[in-house]
Amino acid sequence: MASIPMAGNLTGIRNRRPCLARLCHRSRFPRRRHRPAAHVFVSPALVKILRHHIAEFDVGPDGRAFRSERGEVIASTAYTEVWQAARLLAFTPAQVDSPLAQRPYDLRHAAVSLWLNAGVSAPDVAEQAGHSVDVLLRVYAKCLDGQQEIANRRIDDALAA
Repeated sequence: MASIPMAGNLTGIRNRRPCLARLCHRSRFPRRRHRPAAHVFVSPALVKILRHHIAEFDVGPDGRAFRSERGEVIASTAYTEVWQAARLLAFTPAQVDSPLAQRPYDLRHAAVSLWLNAGVSAPDVAEQAGHSVDVLLRVYAKCLDGQQEIANRRIDDALAA
C-alpha cells in the first residue's frame, strides 16, 4: 500500500518529482531526475479521501492510486470527459457557458491565486506550485491587484512595532 501522510504533504513515489496527477496517469513531461523530491501540499480533507480510496482499492503495481477499469493508466481524455460532465452537474447554465473552470488545470491557477491572496508568502507558494518566485510573480501578479490597502496596513503595523 502507498504511504500517504495523515495531513499536510504528499511526496513523490520512488523519488520522482511529486505530482498528484502522477498518482493517476503518465505525465506528458519528461521525468527530471536531477530535481530532488519535494513536498506537495495536500489538504487534510484530501488526504483523508485518498487514504480511504487506497484502503478500499489499494494501488496498482506501478504505485498509482487511480487506474482504469482494466487496471491500466487512465487516458488523459477521460479526465476531460468527466470534467465536462461534472461542470454540467455543478454549474448553472451561465457558468457552463463561461470560461470558469473549463479545464481541470484551471484549478491549479485558482489554488495558486487563492494562496497568494490569502497572504501565503511568494516563496512558499512558488515552492508548492513548482515555480521559481520570478515565474510565479510574472504569471500571477495580476491576481494580487487590490491588495495595496492590506500591504500598507502591514507596513504601518511593522513600523509601529
